[in-house]
This record gives sequence, structure tokens and C-alpha cells, in this order.
Amino acid sequence: MKIFRRRKNTHKKTSSILSFRLNLLFFIIFVLFAVLIAQLAYLQIVYGGKFQAEVDRTDQSVVKAPVPRGLIYDSKGRVIVSNKAENAVTYTKSSDVNPKQMYNVANDLSKMITVDTADLTPRQEADYYLTNTKNYQKIYKKLPRNQKMSGKEQLENSVVYDNMVKAVQKKGIELTPQQKNSAMIFSKMSSSYQLSTTLIKNSGLSTNEIAKVSEHLSQLPGVGLGTDWNRSYPEGEDIKDIVGNVSTEKQGLPQDQITELLAKGYSRNDRVGTSYLEKSYESILSGSKRETQVEVNSKNSVTDSKEVYKGSAGDNINLTIDSKFQQAVEKILKNTYASAQASGYTQYSDGAYVVAMNPKTGEILAMAGINRNTQTGETNSDALGVINRTFVVGSAVKSATVLGALMDGVITPSNNYLPDEPVYLPATPVKKSIYPIGTFSGMNAAQALEVSSNNYMMKLAMLEGHAKYVPNKYISMNPDIFTKMRGYFNQFGLGVKTGIDLPGEASGIEGPTLNDDGAVKVGSALDLAYGNYDAYTPIQVVQYMATIANGGYRVQPHIVKSISSNVDGKQKTIYSATPKVLNKVGSTTDEIGVVKQGMYQVTHGSGAWTTASSLKGLNPSVSGKTGTAESFFYDPKNPDNTNPPSTLTSSFVGYAPSDDPEIVINVVFPNLTNDKGHFNTIAAKQIFEEYFKENEMK
Repeated sequence: MKIFRRRKNTHKKTSSILSFRLNLLFFIIFVLFAVLIAQLAYLQIVYGGKFQAEVDRTDQSVVKAPVPRGLIYDSKGRVIVSNKAENAVTYTKSSDVNPKQMYNVANDLSKMITVDTADLTPRQEADYYLTNTKNYQKIYKKLPRNQKMSGKEQLENSVVYDNMVKAVQKKGIELTPQQKNSAMIFSKMSSSYQLSTTLIKNSGLSTNEIAKVSEHLSQLPGVGLGTDWNRSYPEGEDIKDIVGNVSTEKQGLPQDQITELLAKGYSRNDRVGTSYLEKSYESILSGSKRETQVEVNSKNSVTDSKEVYKGSAGDNINLTIDSKFQQAVEKILKNTYASAQASGYTQYSDGAYVVAMNPKTGEILAMAGINRNTQTGETNSDALGVINRTFVVGSAVKSATVLGALMDGVITPSNNYLPDEPVYLPATPVKKSIYPIGTFSGMNAAQALEVSSNNYMMKLAMLEGHAKYVPNKYISMNPDIFTKMRGYFNQFGLGVKTGIDLPGEASGIEGPTLNDDGAVKVGSALDLAYGNYDAYTPIQVVQYMATIANGGYRVQPHIVKSISSNVDGKQKTIYSATPKVLNKVGSTTDEIGVVKQGMYQVTHGSGAWTTASSLKGLNPSVSGKTGTAESFFYDPKNPDNTNPPSTLTSSFVGYAPSDDPEIVINVVFPNLTNDKGHFNTIAAKQIFEEYFKENEMK
């Protein structure tokens, strides 16, 4: 009995302890839940608004879409670059869309529109083919084990997929035209970024296609109808040589600018200016993108969209070029070059170039060029050759030689008569003017320009270089002769960049100044004096002549006259270019007057050796300087280039009216077999006539 009672008491004691522990556990759990509920209530009350805003932010995204680029006008207000609106089928990629869904949409859309499949790649065909589940499984099963597994580990999905793509391409697939159409659409959808809008078809969209897509939009997630803009050229596409090009959506951002442009908010498939003005003024022309707020549901599918900012079209650029005059200059150059070809003088010719500028403001009035492939004979428009090609232009630079000598003090406006004598260097053919020795006993600076005397220019170089000279025996000059002459030339713009507001300007080419033994190349210094050594761009030559024409101010050339924005349907000017003087040359009015008189005589002289008397009858009068430089044609097919044929570069640079210049032009016909056709002055005369004809029509 005692033992039984003792066990009963022990059981009651154990049950009591267990009950206490359970109650304590429940109490602790209750307290924890109470604390949790209190914390949730606290968060809801204190931070609820913040969390709700965060939820709202993640449920809404902003999609940006491009706007029309700014227009480009000529100096008379004519639109020369505009935007042509095109209907477009678009696709906005959801944040969670998978390839299978896009595959289905592409197949459905393919039944309604036809896209260009010419650029469809084998990889794009394989991607489309493998997106079909049956095809994927079939190829996967046939894939060798070592292309799926590495030991006991499965290879990364990307590696396996690449192996499957290779297997498909090796096997070869034949897609039907309909499937290729779908594959191209699928590729465009796949390459787009999440919540970004991609153009599926933006040209040649028929009314029937628009109707079909519109009718089934609810069944095509992400597909929409919109408008796209493409550049058009109402005054002709030749102007593209100056204004440049814009990339296509497929090309997107240029590879060398991706990082920079992405940092500025561009998307990879945005169209941007890729050359010349379109590139240089990209930030002006591009405008501000249209912004649409897109709402997504819990499945991350787009449920609604609302335009929150309609965007702003790019600002407009107004050029200094008159498109009608530009077209006339292009026609004159083409016709004159065709005459040179018909005469049989262009066997080694690599083109022809013209540039016209206002000498007082630096405004470019026209620029045109022809580039000829010397191997095939094919010609192409090359207006920018005016700033990036260099030529030895011969006597056209003699006005700078005379002015340099006047500034150096070796001649003066009242004392500039020199004997007209050739130069006889040791073991070298005589250096002389084109006319026979003895034609003139001597002449002043103005007459030397009129008859284009090489003898006179060489004498000036010898005076500046303090030459010691014995005919046929000895000649030496100060080592600084090249630096001195080029220094004067540079003041006028020869041999230095002009600063024109176009990318890619060349600076010119300087010939070497020393012989192999370290001695000064005296003969080359003489060549430099009459323009047969250093090479210059046509824009440099026209700037140099403008500096003389306007009285000694080197003005920076420019092609953009102003920039304007659209405000309430009206143009508001936000920038206007003003003449920029780069430097004032160190010559006096009287010294420039000597040179101007000489260039007037070049076109109005009556002597047998006057070089541009064919321009004498122009009204208003023209002053200028012709040039002929001898060079050699080096055939790229002949690496030895033994006995290369001799060629002549024919040029003209001048201005009008002579008493109050408002236009200066430079014409260059490089590497002709001879200059008997006088194509330089023929083209110049017609260009001056055309300019003043347009001027009378104002």
C-alpha cells in the first residue's frame, strides 16, 4: 500500500511540471505574436505611406520614345533636311516576357505584316527554330553527352544552348518564307530592351496591314501602332555630303560612342548623327524623348499606359549655304569636269573642288567636290574634300609670297621693282617662269602677280633668306627661311586649320626643310615661294584670299548661321553666329593695296602673259590669281613607280566685286595631263555669274 501511494504522488508531481511548462510556452508564443502584431501596426502607421509609394514606384515604369529630329534650313529659309513621317508597327517588351510568348506573338503578327528578311542571319534563324519546344527537345536529345555534361555536372545553360545552335546550323534548316518572316519579327522583339519600344516595321506599311494589326491589337501583347520619322532631303540628297548621315535603328549607337551616349540617356538602338553636322550638332538636333508611364500588374504584364511628357522635337539649324546657289555650283563643277574628261585630260585626275565664302563674315556660301577613282574612273560627290584633301596649288599662293616680303621689309609699296632673272642652281635644271627668258627685263610686284612670275617670287625668297648666290656655282640661305615664309603664310591661313565648324579638317602638308646632310633645301625654299612645294586644303586657300579681300582679317569660316527652336509653332532664335576674327595680319593697308592691284591686273590686264583675262568682262569686276603646279602621278598598282607621269594641278582663287568684296571662291582641278582647257577660270567665271544672278533676284 505504501509503495502504491508513493507512485501516485510522483505522477501528480510530473503532470504539474509539464502543465506549467506548456503554459509558459504558450505565454511566450502569445507575447511574441503580440510584439509582432504591434511591430506590424507600428510599421503600417508610421511607414505605410513610404512603403506604398515604393510599391507604386515598382508597379510603374517610364518608357521613352524618340521624337522627330530638328530640321535643317538653308540661308534663305528653305528646308533642306526634314523628317518624313511613316506609319510603324511597334513592340514594347514587358519586364517578364519570355521567349515562348514572343515566339507566339511573332507568329501571329507575321500573318498580318511582311518585313524585309534580307538581313536575317543563320543565328537568328536558329534562335527562332529552337524557341519551338518540340524542336528544342529534339535537338537536345540528339546532342552528344559531352556537349551537355562535364563529368557528373551539367554544363551551364548558355553553353548547352550555344552547342544546340551549332548543331542546328550544322544540320541546316530550311525555313519557309512565312517562317523567315516570323523569325525576323521574333529577332527584333528579342533584341529589344525591357519596357522599351522597338520598331518592327517602319516603312512601306500598307493600309491593309495597318487595318489587320489594329483589329487584333488586343490579341498581340506589346504590339502597337505608332509613327516613325526618317530623314528626307527636299532640295536633293547631294547636301548629305555636308550635313552628314543618321544611323538606322538597326545600326543604333556607333561603337566608338556607345559608353558616352548611354551615359547621356540614349538607348542602344537610338538613331543618332554619325557624320558631319548631324554628328557635331547631335545634342541640338535630337530633342527630348517622349515619355509614357507604363503600369504593370502582379504578373509584370503591361496593363495600361499614359503619356506623361509628349517630348520636344529637336531644335533647327539654319545654314549659311543658299541651296539654289549650292546646286548651281555643283552643276557647274560637274559640267566643267565632264568637259575635262571629254578632252582626255583626266587620265590621272582624282577629282575637282570648289568652295565659296563671304570674306567679311566667314559664311560658307557653297562647297562642292568630285572624287574620282583613278583605277576605275568612277566618280562620287565629295563636298567635304574641300576641308580634308590637300593640294599643291602653285601660283595661287603668290599673293601671300608678295605680302610676306612686304611685311619682311625686303620690298616696300613704293619700291618693289626687281630684275626678272631665272635662277641657276648647281647641277640642277634652270628655275624660271613659264614665259621665255628675256621676255621682261624687270617688273614691279603688281606686274609679277599679273604675269605670274616665278622669277620674281624666287628673288623675294632669296632676299628674305639673305641668300649668297653665284649662278651655276653656289647658293646658300639663312636656315630660318622656311620658318619665316611659312610664318607669313600662316597669318593668312595657309598651312593651318581654318577652324571651320565641321569635323575632319586637315591642316595641310609641309615639305621637308633639310637635305640628308642637314643643309637647308634651298631649291625647295624657292619652290615654296611660287607655290610648288607645300600642300593646302581648298578651305585654307579661300580663307587666305578672304584675308586679303577684307583688308587683313583672318575670319573663321562657318556653315551654321543660327539655331532656332519651335515655340508655339514659331521659330525662336536661340543662337546666332557672329564673325570671328582669328588674327589680324601684320601688313599695312598700302601693302595689301599693292597685292590687290596685282590681282586686279590678273583679270584685267591686256598683256600676252596676263593669266586670267577671260574674267575681264564680268560685272561686277573680279580680282584673283590663277595657279598651276607640277606634280607626278604615282600608280598604286606599280610599287616601284619608276618614271611616273607628270601632271598639272590647275586652280583659281579670287573675289568680287573688286572694290567691295562679298564673295571669294577657290577652284581646284588636280592632276590633269595639261591645263590647256583653262577649266579653272571657266568654272570660276560661271560661279561668279551665278552668284550675282541670284543676288540680283533678291
